[in-house]
Amino acid sequence: MDLLHLGYALVGVLAVLLAFWSEAIRRVPMSEPLLALSLGVLAGPVLGLIDLRNHDASALMLEASRILLAISLMAVALRFQLSQYRAVIRPVAVLLAGGMAGMAVVSAGLAWLVLGLPLALALLLGACLTPTDPVLASSVVSGGPAERQLPARLRQFISAESGANDGLAFVFVVFALIAAAHRPAGGQIREAVWGVLGAVLVGVIIGYAAGRAVTSAEAREDVDQGSLLIFAVVLGVAALGVARLLHTDALLAVFVTGLAYNGVIGNESRASEQKLDDALTRYLVLPLFFLLGVEVPWRDWLDLGWLAGVFAVAVLLLRRLPVLVAFKPALGLPWRDMLFLGWFGPIGVSALFYLTYSHANGARDPRLWAAGSLVVALSTLVHGVTATLGRRWYAARSQASRV
Repeated sequence: MDLLHLGYALVGVLAVLLAFWSEAIRRVPMSEPLLALSLGVLAGPVLGLIDLRNHDASALMLEASRILLAISLMAVALRFQLSQYRAVIRPVAVLLAGGMAGMAVVSAGLAWLVLGLPLALALLLGACLTPTDPVLASSVVSGGPAERQLPARLRQFISAESGANDGLAFVFVVFALIAAAHRPAGGQIREAVWGVLGAVLVGVIIGYAAGRAVTSAEAREDVDQGSLLIFAVVLGVAALGVARLLHTDALLAVFVTGLAYNGVIGNESRASEQKLDDALTRYLVLPLFFLLGVEVPWRDWLDLGWLAGVFAVAVLLLRRLPVLVAFKPALGLPWRDMLFLGWFGPIGVSALFYLTYSHANGARDPRLWAAGSLVVALSTLVHGVTATLGRRWYAARSQASRV
């Protein structure tokens, strides 16, 4: 318990410092998740102040990542008006339909060729690393600097993709678990189908009902703007709980809930909910990335050898950009946008969730967590460092093209 309290204290102090220097941090090549990860590494492996048992860490990581993703996906769904998301439906649908499969195959192929993992385990690892993380992506596309340096359509694209593919990755992971964890195929196929269809149904019903309740309360002047922010958070958690009880894809259900709620409440009611992005990216991510830093499996990384580093670098370079280039004609995006999107597809909380979910569902090979967590740690580092630089590069290229 004392170790847990020490963790509370360290994360709390970091949150206070981030609140004090929030605007300054937005202007430097350093993200909030990277700072929390670094603090966790310092408190855990470096100084040995905190050491959690593997079982406790895995259970904490699974539930913490699940709840954080629920709140994050609600924030993504409310970031823009629903009509603005409709403007990027076609390119996002293309990337979801073919791009996710391509990214899963590339990541799995690298795991098989570079690390020498069994094909079934490599496919599972590739599926876990497929989704673009909405939490790390928020640090790229939200906040004042992002709004000034990136066009709205590009931010809408990243937001919509990261929100949708987090839930759809569930299908890839479930099918990969059939082979990797030797689970019965018939039950898994039914789970995947019901996971998607049930999630959409749950999300539409809950989101519509919540939106109607809020608009009715506002018409009677029974609700204040501060309450709406809290309502958006607890709505995401409620959708998560209902979807879990019905054994559907909980993450997809939360995102659909947010979109349905967004469509009902309209733009005038969204002012308070839009604040959710900043609160999420600056503060709510801190405990999870601190926990990851404390529990980085550096001994397992060493056991994998130098090829583990090659694998992690190769995933960040090859998992996304070549796939986007292959789909360029269908996406209809200029090269400037393609390069930016090809690099900023961070791997973070969603991968941590699916890695721990796979472990809880029978995939106990330690190489799965070792290789996956290394990719997440490297993505947190490089995307955190390059987010500000990448936005400035994009803004400079945009300005040069107009001259």
